[in-house]
Amino acid sequence: MALRLVGQQQTVSCLGRCMLTGTVRHQSLRAQQYASAVLQGQCRPSHAKKEMGRLFAEKYSMDISPFVRKNINEDKALFKYEPPFGFHKFFDELQNLLELLPEHDLPEDLKSKHCKRCVVIGSGGILHGSELGHLLNQFDIVIRLNDAPVQGYTDHVGNKTTIRMTYPEGAPLSEHEYHPASLFVAVLFKSVDFSWLQAMVKNETLPLWVRLFFWKEVAEKIPFTSKQFRILNPVIIKETALDILQFPEPRSKFWGWDKNVPTIGVTAVVLATHLCDEVSLAGFGYDLDQPSTPLHYYNNLCMAAMNGQTMHNVTSETKFLQKLIKEKVVKDLTGGIHCEFCVKGS
Repeated sequence: MALRLVGQQQTVSCLGRCMLTGTVRHQSLRAQQYASAVLQGQCRPSHAKKEMGRLFAEKYSMDISPFVRKNINEDKALFKYEPPFGFHKFFDELQNLLELLPEHDLPEDLKSKHCKRCVVIGSGGILHGSELGHLLNQFDIVIRLNDAPVQGYTDHVGNKTTIRMTYPEGAPLSEHEYHPASLFVAVLFKSVDFSWLQAMVKNETLPLWVRLFFWKEVAEKIPFTSKQFRILNPVIIKETALDILQFPEPRSKFWGWDKNVPTIGVTAVVLATHLCDEVSLAGFGYDLDQPSTPLHYYNNLCMAAMNGQTMHNVTSETKFLQKLIKEKVVKDLTGGIHCEFCVKGS
């Protein structure tokens, strides 16, 4: 889920961006050279999946379906937990949605590709000034998260989008942010999310009373056909949170579930290991020791805004991503988690 920065955090803003000093320019150049080398290397089939299996053994499912398929009766794991870890108590709602969705996999041109390279693009301020856009566009699959914009930032984040992965409140409000050839991967957290997704697929207006259940404004229309929508398999969220990150089991309370939910970003990285042979990430990393640095590449929020969020365990997620990078499972193109191209002391 996106970082829900509410109340006082909204006032914690950066009044300006860092100037492109010589050090920053050199860092940007090194990042570009590193990304170029990743793209020019020999693609290794099943590399990410094999390495995840090596590191996490039975905690990582080698043959899980990335997206929910129609044969839900055959998948008991799908209904063990309530959203976002499963669809317990939502069988009918899920079935009604799946009847509207004719496709449940990658498009055939991507699915048939012998070796696929993914890049998961986060929202980190570290992307600002990176000038990585033209290189990010060269990956086979580009996964963008929530409402992180492309318009106005293409030099740094590119403009290719294969997958836009989000939940209702995180979906871009502007139709211009939806690449016409991309997929919309929905992450469902609560009952009204099913209603919203159904309205988007059917190109219908969501009733006002339903909108009241969202914690912020949601998109009124997504300019895609039904063939472009997918539902993220919630077992991937369960696998990420409970098995790999070892977060506590959700506990049922009379008002709902007590859960520790992974960010959309970390979930997308795990999804990418199921979709692609090689996985890279860009725009990840929270440097909480630098409270005045930009949190995102597209707004004025500062890193200090992170101090008030309680939804996600950022420390555990960072350690997990560092492990993936150090163990050569994934590549960090911007070096915000663990930099393999930085000069020591810079």
